[in-house]
Amino acid sequence: MNTGADEATPHAPARGQGPAPGDPGGLVLVAGIGNLFLRDDGFGPEVVRRLADPPGLPPEARVVDYGIRGMHLAYDLLAGYAALVLVDACPGEGPPGTVTVLEVGPDDLGEGEFDAHGMNPVAVLANLGQLGGTLPPAFVVGCVPADLGEGIGLSAAVAAAVPEAAEAVRALLGRIRQGDAPPGAGRVCPPPSAPAARSAASEPRRA
Repeated sequence: MNTGADEATPHAPARGQGPAPGDPGGLVLVAGIGNLFLRDDGFGPEVVRRLADPPGLPPEARVVDYGIRGMHLAYDLLAGYAALVLVDACPGEGPPGTVTVLEVGPDDLGEGEFDAHGMNPVAVLANLGQLGGTLPPAFVVGCVPADLGEGIGLSAAVAAAVPEAAEAVRALLGRIRQGDAPPGAGRVCPPPSAPAARSAASEPRRA
């Protein structure tokens, strides 16, 4: 099934979007993560699709829909980025559709089991050092989900939050450029339920 977005590959750069992928330099990686087949878990990919459209993002931003491909995200981070912004459905305080921006550091990660065939953002970031990389300044733009059951399409509350989240990413990129960190205790959104919920096996095969 074609979802209409590039998955685990970078979107074509929007107008004026900096160096080519593979030469990250001072780029900020904006990573949409989540499973499109688990309703609101597709929030991250939906936000980055919106961000990839004109007027796009600043030249230092690279926007990628990683879906549930944690290994791809991990190896891209080995190239070295100035900062990382994860966009993800993130259970937390507030009603469904609540958007939160958090800064995440190594002390916030704890441990996680790395799954080469799935997406557990905690495990990806926590194990980056073992792969020879260094965690850059990292941030999460999260949204409280309403429905993480099987199915395609965001709930009404989360769909309505997509424009707000896209603006939050743009504002965050401006603050990163200025050296400001957003308020809030650090944490990375866990998978929606069991790790298998974000494994490649949970996504239908594409022709």
